Amino acid sequence: MITENTQSRIIPCLRYRDAPAAIAWLCDTFGFEKQAVYANPDGSIAHAQLTSGKGMIMIGSVSPESEWGKLIRQPDEIGGVETQSSYLIVDDADAVYARAKAAGAKIVIEIKFEDYGGRGFSCLDLEGRLWSIGTYDPW
Repeated sequence: MITENTQSRIIPCLRYRDAPAAIAWLCDTFGFEKQAVYANPDGSIAHAQLTSGKGMIMIGSVSPESEWGKLIRQPDEIGGVETQSSYLIVDDADAVYARAKAAGAKIVIEIKFEDYGGRGFSCLDLEGRLWSIGTYDPW
């Protein structure tokens, strides 16, 4: 049931081997904020919700034994490629680009002005997930 508080009907769900480190990296580098983090007794992450404006991503630790986890592969398990990518709208792409480079992100598409509008770049995070970040706002 969708409530009046629902802000987005699509929320990317990502899995990381070291989800606590990924959460810290995504918050420090891309400016996400922790809305909720539920840790397992072993320190892995059962479920986390990170927000950016009215957007959200959900993060969890890799769990290949779970029903859902059996359907997910990490980039390094499939030749270092990604089968999807998240796009993060930011106010200042150059500032996020600088933070991403300083945090060790691998820049795979250099920052530039796009033909369709906005300025952005694409990078791989600390576990090889592909992110596109820019000022283009399709809304």
